[in-house]
Order: sequence, then structure tokens, then C-alpha cells
Amino acid sequence: MTVTTQTEHHPATPAIDGRAAWRAADTATGNGVLTGVRVLDLSRVLAGPYTAQILADHGAEVIKVEAPTGDETRGWGPPFLESGASSAYYASLNHSKDNISLDLRTDAGREILAHLLAGADIVIENFKAGTMARWGFDYESVLSERHPAMIYCRITGFGVDGPMGGLPGYDAVLQSFGGLMSVNGYPDGNPLRVGVPIVDIVAANMAVSGILLAMLERGRSGQGQLIDITLLDSVISILHPHAANWMAGGKVPQRTGDFHPTVAPYQVFRAADGDFFVSAANNRQFRSLTETLGLSGLADDPRFVSNGDRYAHREELVALLGERIARYSREDLGRRLEEAGVPASPVHTVDEALQSAQVRHRGLFIDDDDYRGIGVPIALGRSGHRRPRPAVPLGSDTTAVLTAMGYGADRIAELRAAGIFGNP
Repeated sequence: MTVTTQTEHHPATPAIDGRAAWRAADTATGNGVLTGVRVLDLSRVLAGPYTAQILADHGAEVIKVEAPTGDETRGWGPPFLESGASSAYYASLNHSKDNISLDLRTDAGREILAHLLAGADIVIENFKAGTMARWGFDYESVLSERHPAMIYCRITGFGVDGPMGGLPGYDAVLQSFGGLMSVNGYPDGNPLRVGVPIVDIVAANMAVSGILLAMLERGRSGQGQLIDITLLDSVISILHPHAANWMAGGKVPQRTGDFHPTVAPYQVFRAADGDFFVSAANNRQFRSLTETLGLSGLADDPRFVSNGDRYAHREELVALLGERIARYSREDLGRRLEEAGVPASPVHTVDEALQSAQVRHRGLFIDDDDYRGIGVPIALGRSGHRRPRPAVPLGSDTTAVLTAMGYGADRIAELRAAGIFGNP
């Protein structure tokens, strides 16, 4: 299949300018260091959309392309927003983006995609391996030659080659395959999935790092390049300290529950009114902890003098500390340990964390008439960032984007009637 870059079948249509597609996007100045950078988000579910959203937070103009059926996370609820138009799950990964709907199984849909690709600085996709090549948009053999300055970020489960190349990847599957699940949970219980999609989230942050590195290099060479991100690489990269411990000592890491595999005390205790986490990772912190709890002298007990000693006698230590911690409320103990310089915190629920004074002070939870959601977690000293705007319904900006590109009203109506944007 050959994809044209001009609307050859419709000579009455003016020349299409792929770069102009982003004129319909938010082009206000002062939105961040990436203002004016054009990102084409062809991804779905989590890692890819989150990558594009991070770029949007810092000013990039992002156009998200969805199939007429929509990103499946629109249906991952309850809860649902916009009178059921999308889920909270989807909205939290797709704010500050323009959105168009295209059936890329059709020639007309791929023709529009070709123009969008021509105008993009950065492309993000997480299709099944080989999909873009099948549509005539293979990066290595087509796009890199046609658009040499393009930065192309591909996110897959296991990569596109090797013994497992091309296999689909899912967060929990990679937590299992990559060893993460084996070290999460209690020794006498089942392996547990981490309670957030951590592999996808790490992959997204690695993708952003890769894109920014490629942009830095492009500033020197003028050339774009492929950013090859896999969920497998992501999960293997976060196995610290378990991978290092195994490589150095040969012992297979085991689940340790809420306590640390090499540091004691470093775990959850039960306070008078709920769970409370304590970390005393060095001798000074341990001495301050014991003095705060009224256990003076414990730091000089031969069983607890060093971290190695404390870990070897962890059960005895936990019993002694636990009996004293249970006498305090979480708030009172937290204040006392903070004053003593001991890292500790109540185990907050999600709502408690989001509504805490410091989280609000940092702008990490926005709750007003325009937007309710997580704020921007990367703060730069001189450069601002875009204030998040809510995710939009499927295809909200299709007409505006195509019009900006140069498609006439009649042609857009014809494409709509043909189902290129979804059911006519």
C-alpha cells in the first residue's frame, strides 16, 4: 500500500499542510519549555498517553489520534466523567491534548495520518509491532528518510525482535515476568502486583527522558532518531536493590512484606489510631528514634548497635519498638519524630494524601471550577508549565484540525459520511 502525501484524488482540495494541524491546538506562549513543539500521540492505554501528557504539561502541542472505537481506557470505569463520555482513568492520562478520531484501517484515514506525520516534531506510538510498517509508515525504512528530523518514540512490551519480540505487553504481566511481583508481598502470602501500574508509569518517564535526550542531540546534528522503549526494560531497571543483591551474593531475593530487605527498622507499625511507617536507616536516626520512644540505651544494646546487628535481630527489635509506637497517635508521633529528625509518616489513604497541606502547597492537587486532578509534578526554577485542561470527548477537534490543515468543508463532510471519523 502506498500512502500519498497530497490529496491526489481530490484536486479541488487545496494543498494540505501537516504542520498547520497544530494551529488548532493550544499555542499560547508561556506554557513551558516545550511551547511550539508538535507531538502526534498515536498511543493508547497508559505508557504512551502518559508520555504525551507529560510533554503537554510543559507546553508541547499534542494531537491525540484515536480509533473511532476510542482508547479502551475511556471505558475503564466507574467512575465516569462527562456524563459517561470517558472514565476518570482516561481523563487522568489525556489532559491538555487536542483529539481527533480516524479509522486508520482505511486509505483515507492513512492519507490524513501521512499529513499529520509530516507536520510532527515527535511521534509516540504503542501499536502492536509491525502495525505502522503494514500501513506504510515503518520508521526505519520510510519515516526516517521522509522526515529526517522526526523523533519517533516506540513503546512495546518486549521489543520488536529477539525471542519474545512482538509479543504484547501488559503492566501486570511484566511485573510477573520481570521479577517485580516475586519480591512484593509477605513471605507467607502470594506474590502481589504493585498497587499502581508502575511498569507503565516508569516506561512513560523513561520515554520522556529519551525524547528530551534525542531533542538535545537533534539540536547538534539536526537529525531525529528512534526512541525504543519497552516495558521489559522498564521493569528490569527498577529491581534495585534486589538485582544488585542477587548479583553480589547469589541469594534469590524473597518477599519481605512491608519491611526493607536490608535495613531495619524500615517498616509499618501499628499506632494507636492506625498504621504508621518508620525508617531509621542510620545509627543517628535509630538513636533518635529510641530516645523519642523512651527507650534510651537501646541504641547501645549489642544486638542493635549497627544496621547489620539490627537486621539480624529484627524480630526482637520490632517487638520492642512496636509496643511503644502503639501508645501514640499517628499525628503526635509524626510530630515528635519529625522534630527528632527521624523519617516517618502516617500511612495515608489516597484522599488523605491528596488533601494534605503540603500536596496542596505544591500544586499537586488542583480542585477548582475548571479542573479537578493531579497537577504538574516537574517544577522548573525559571520556566513555567501549562495549567492542565480537561481531557476532551472522542473526536472533539477533528473538524478544527482538518480545517487548519487545509481540508475543505465539503471534503470533511465526505470523509465523515464515509465513516472515517466514526459512525456517520
